[in-house]
Amino acid sequence: MKEISPSELKKMIDEQHDFELIDVREEYEREIASIGGRLIPLASIMDQAGDIPKNKPVVIFCRSGKRSAVAIMELEARHGFSNLLNLRGGILAYSDEVDPSVPKY
Repeated sequence: MKEISPSELKKMIDEQHDFELIDVREEYEREIASIGGRLIPLASIMDQAGDIPKNKPVVIFCRSGKRSAVAIMELEARHGFSNLLNLRGGILAYSDEVDPSVPKY
């Protein structure tokens, strides 16, 4: 599985790369802490696989990187994705490495 570091993600955001950011956490978690992106909770990611682009990088994240890894493995296995990147360490690592103002929970 391909991964991206929080610093690499920040660079992609700052340089306005053409990519999609998907948050697979639950709505209540997003209310606590957010770094943007489209919310597609893990439980519904397979139902919305057709809405996820295959023609550009897609960074998927969660709190720690575990749920996003599950989402990526399932999407790759069932739908043939090859453009997915897991945010290593999730939003917790993003808070540590990039933006300490992002709350940890």
